[in-house]
Amino acid sequence: MKQTMKRNILAFVAALAIALGGFVAVQAQPGLGGPGGGHGHALGLQHLTEQLNLTSDQQTKVQPILDAAKPQIAAIHQEAMQKMKGIMDGTLSQIRPLLTADQQKKLDAVQKAHQDMMNAHKELHDAMQQ
Repeated sequence: MKQTMKRNILAFVAALAIALGGFVAVQAQPGLGGPGGGHGHALGLQHLTEQLNLTSDQQTKVQPILDAAKPQIAAIHQEAMQKMKGIMDGTLSQIRPLLTADQQKKLDAVQKAHQDMMNAHKELHDAMQQ
């Protein structure tokens, strides 16, 4: 029973890391009318134009509104990511002592892979912004 519990905990941690990575990847993509259109955001100018069939005059009026929202959305996103990281770190620090040495190594590998993916995605995002 103890082994099953450890497997369940490790599976939960891995799933959480994957889910967090997916959430961050979607949120970090350009949007709100920036390069790449509305990827990752429901309010990108391209998305609104396509969905609502906006005229060019409407697009001209909508774009500054979207631009004004960008810093607020970015700040909220950054704050949410920091809070999620704190929760994840606290959760993992409680789970880690329950794992065997091999499980801890696997957990370290999952965390490293997640961090590598996040770094690669940030590099891609930054390159696309240039």
